[in-house]
Amino acid sequence: MTDYLMTRRRLLQVGAGGLVTTTVLGGGLLTPDPAHASPYASPFTWISPRGTIEVMDDYPYWVARERGYFGDLGVETAMEAGPADGTAVVKFLAVEQADIGFPSPGVLSFAVNAGMDLVSVYGSGFLDLFNVAFRKGEGVKDLKQLEGKTVLLGSAAWQSICDPMFAALGVDTKRITYVEAGWPTWTTALAGGQGDACLAWEGLRADLGAKGLDFDYWLGMRGSPLPSNSLVVRRVDLEDPARLAMLKKYLRGWAMGSEFADRNPRAAADMVFKALPTTRANYGARAGTESLMQIHRTFKGDMAKRAGWGEHNIQAWDSFFKLLKTIGQSNVDIDTARYVTNDFIAEANDFDKTRVHADADAYALPDDLAAVDMGEVEANFYGNAIN
Repeated sequence: MTDYLMTRRRLLQVGAGGLVTTTVLGGGLLTPDPAHASPYASPFTWISPRGTIEVMDDYPYWVARERGYFGDLGVETAMEAGPADGTAVVKFLAVEQADIGFPSPGVLSFAVNAGMDLVSVYGSGFLDLFNVAFRKGEGVKDLKQLEGKTVLLGSAAWQSICDPMFAALGVDTKRITYVEAGWPTWTTALAGGQGDACLAWEGLRADLGAKGLDFDYWLGMRGSPLPSNSLVVRRVDLEDPARLAMLKKYLRGWAMGSEFADRNPRAAADMVFKALPTTRANYGARAGTESLMQIHRTFKGDMAKRAGWGEHNIQAWDSFFKLLKTIGQSNVDIDTARYVTNDFIAEANDFDKTRVHADADAYALPDDLAAVDMGEVEANFYGNAIN
């Protein structure tokens, strides 16, 4: 395990020059606000899989935070420097530098192979949120046509995302050349003529468009059978009554935030913008709303076929883990029932939906978001999709 994990000292050294974000519930990194005092003695820290949280992706948290959906946890947020390494999220969890993370399934499998005893407790990404981006006019509907081509990545760790997605569609991954083009420059490298395609994802699709990077996209939520990022914790914390109580309230807040956003995505976007002013400046009202809707659609899936927000598609996860063993990405047979659970989903979804809908309907939008034409956004939602 020491081959895979950084020591606490190493984590702190890396943190001095990197980009990671933590969200603290119940005090911890920040002095607790007396107005939001928490009955819990220890912090509950969320860590991003990205090098930034200046994105729309984490909207359920920001909605829950503003609307008080976390209950008596006592909410504070803090941004701390840290690594943008694709596997940092599980490494931080394993060495207790964070308490809940949002890794991709491939990164979770890396953690299992490394001996990290982590459990996915909330399937945020029900549909595959990952996409393949191409320069305009160069996209392919059949990803087998990528064989012999070059795919750009922001981090070498992202190969653990690409290989299973490609292999599930019959692509010979040994015939793909991956190039680590760097975070956050891998998409501009594609636009500048390097490589043939790059990994992308929902939410980012709108962000890139707003920045003038006009790509064609093969959409994972339309063509991939794989699951996507989920909320992951340490197994030992599920055995601690106080930590478990915190987790359950956190997950209910996350579900309520998702329900609110489903009802009024522009209001959810405004709450992200209030918390992250730089995000408002980077996206603007239209692109921010569109980005949120993109990621939300992968989070939601078909709710008529789900037990509620956060339910994992166990069959998809099981197929994914078996595929990893087949392609050599996993050295062990991963027991899905051990590492992926829906035990907390019923309780997470046990909230007053009428109250949440009333909150969403009553929200007063600022002028810029009120001016966003939702019908037009919806009509152009798949405008640059090729599948």
